[in-house]
Amino acid sequence: MEKVKIDTEFIKLDQFLKWMSIVGSGSDAKEIIYNGCVCVNGEVEIRRGKKLRPGDIIEVDEKKFIIE
Repeated sequence: MEKVKIDTEFIKLDQFLKWMSIVGSGSDAKEIIYNGCVCVNGEVEIRRGKKLRPGDIIEVDEKKFIIE
């Protein structure tokens, strides 16, 4: 599991995917989120604006990330 430190209160899911280079653009992020390919804290998340906060675990393509 990769630890990801943020310096803000939260980061939105679509921004996180772009920031971590999982996707190349916002439209790519939207597509994989709406297709149910992203889990947050063990549940499929389809809201691209979902606010990720410290302690949240994101799973994409068999990779896991934890927000610190």
